[in-house]
Amino acid sequence: MEQHRHFTGIGRETDVPVQNLQHFMSNSPWSGASVCAQVQQELQAMPELTAGGVLLIDDSAVEKAGDKSAGSAKQYNGRLGKVETSQVGVFLSYVNLKVPQGFWTWINGKLFLPEAWFDEHHQALRESLSIPKSFNFKTKIELAWDLIKDVIDRNLPFEIVGADTFYGRDSWFRAQVRNAERLYMAEVPVDTQVYLEKPQLGIPELRSKQGRPPSQVQVLSGDARRVDRLRDSLDWRLIPVRAVERGDLCEHFAACRVWTVYRGTAVEDWLVIRKESDHKYSYALCNAPPDTSLEQLAWWKCQRYFIERSNQDVKSELGWDELPARKYLAWEHHLASTVLASWFVAQIKYEWARDYPRDPALLNQLEIEVLPALSVANVRELLQAVMPLKRLTPEQATAQVIEHLFNRTYSRKSRLKKQRLTRRSQIGSG
Repeated sequence: MEQHRHFTGIGRETDVPVQNLQHFMSNSPWSGASVCAQVQQELQAMPELTAGGVLLIDDSAVEKAGDKSAGSAKQYNGRLGKVETSQVGVFLSYVNLKVPQGFWTWINGKLFLPEAWFDEHHQALRESLSIPKSFNFKTKIELAWDLIKDVIDRNLPFEIVGADTFYGRDSWFRAQVRNAERLYMAEVPVDTQVYLEKPQLGIPELRSKQGRPPSQVQVLSGDARRVDRLRDSLDWRLIPVRAVERGDLCEHFAACRVWTVYRGTAVEDWLVIRKESDHKYSYALCNAPPDTSLEQLAWWKCQRYFIERSNQDVKSELGWDELPARKYLAWEHHLASTVLASWFVAQIKYEWARDYPRDPALLNQLEIEVLPALSVANVRELLQAVMPLKRLTPEQATAQVIEHLFNRTYSRKSRLKKQRLTRRSQIGSG
């Protein structure tokens, strides 16, 4: 389906009553988390896909008309670029660009519930939307770490965790990944403070007899520098990142060893800087070993683009933002269905590239290095050939129009009834 991917549209295509679909998604007790776990198990069983895999974390928002959907509130919506009433989820993608034509898919996610949702005023709404009583408030940073830790606990192999500035700037998040003995490539803002030499840390001496003596470890000596002030002092190299359909992606990179401070401890990282073709700079901290090559650092830094590709696929092609999930279970089940679809499409694309390798003669004839890969839309076209969407008879089309008109009529009747009751209540109280 290319449009109308909601309860009514899906019900019409599958001849399943809309009430049945709504119950299946909103009330049925099947576990969406178990579905995502199964996808990770299937991925783990394919070592050709996990050798060189990367975990990418990001959040995504869906605009909502009101605040009665689980987690819906006035919060930043990255797609709109402003604060708007939205439902926000934190999502984990698995990417491997070392396999033919590349591979990326969603593998898990969590709904973000703003802190206000845990106050007494929201208790009745939480219960009506089936939000588990065991839930406590967690920041998006904490939800992201829960997703990554779950992958680690399942022993799904990966090389590194990639995160954008919102997550990468958080020292606690980087510490969690580091303490788990895993690598991160964490984007950071331009004003991030770093040290080129290890700063001296300690508890300052008491300078006067008044006041309490210092008890927190602080930087006693060291010259903190903003990461954007280091660009001119570094050696830059033009590095081919990957072959793309429009040619080779080559950009300038520079890196140096730096120190940051977290909870009284000095931490050594790589500072990796990328200069893009539009003369914009981006910065990242990476805890890879000191002997890591600039080519490897550049490769890792460019992986985060594919979380955006994953998000774009699930929204524009798989209908993620079209299903009106009000209840928590509906959101969880919609996530599981989307993860399944994303995983299915990723496998089809991988198997196609594996089983039908590109003809070297054609590459030479066209004088290019890369031939186009299957898109999600291409996979849909293939599915339509073997699972064609039904064509309505005139009678069926007429019946659908009548049903739609009746639904609109009953909806208007219900709204008018509520308005009358509200007016009567206002008049009575007045």
